[in-house]
Amino acid sequence: MNKPDTHRTFELTDPERRTTQAAEGLMRRAFTVAEVERMVAAGILAEDERVELIGGELVPMSAKGIHHEVLKVALAAHWYRVLPDGLMLAPETTFRLDDQTYLEPDFVFYRRADGLRGLKPETCLLAVEVADTSLAFDRGRKARVYAMHHVRELWVIDAVKLETTRFRRPGLDGYLEVTTVASDTPLTVDFAAELAVRLADLDLT
Repeated sequence: MNKPDTHRTFELTDPERRTTQAAEGLMRRAFTVAEVERMVAAGILAEDERVELIGGELVPMSAKGIHHEVLKVALAAHWYRVLPDGLMLAPETTFRLDDQTYLEPDFVFYRRADGLRGLKPETCLLAVEVADTSLAFDRGRKARVYAMHHVRELWVIDAVKLETTRFRRPGLDGYLEVTTVASDTPLTVDFAAELAVRLADLDLT
């Protein structure tokens, strides 16, 4: 494997957004969630900048493909139709896991009584990541981040194959229960039977 060029700058989809490997291998200054929020308020980061903060490091999010967007819209339409009164569904919310980590899951379920302001790992009933280009990262590193913060259940849905990896029983080094659910098998949760969904039944036009 070739040694990476430590002075090369990589462009993302938007040419104004850049990442760098110039300090690869060196200690880097960690940011807090509060500092990132202040950077957004000051205009240093755009409000719609697609980044996540993991262990104090800002990580650019992959561009969304059409499979991702079509499936996300179909899931939102289904779940909003069947959502029980006592539950809430937040799409693409900033999920603050601790002082140095926030993620941007596609969906988060929580109890209405807890409220979005009270959303934290222990009040999250289910986090859902819809993935196409970011599938390996979401199933791997990101799933471990959710587990380390004791999020009780995570679904990572392959937007192309319509296959879901379901993570349960969080541990310090990842989830202890990982299962794969095919598109023609109902996805269910123990806190609301109404939310069951078969991905093969969704209108993905």
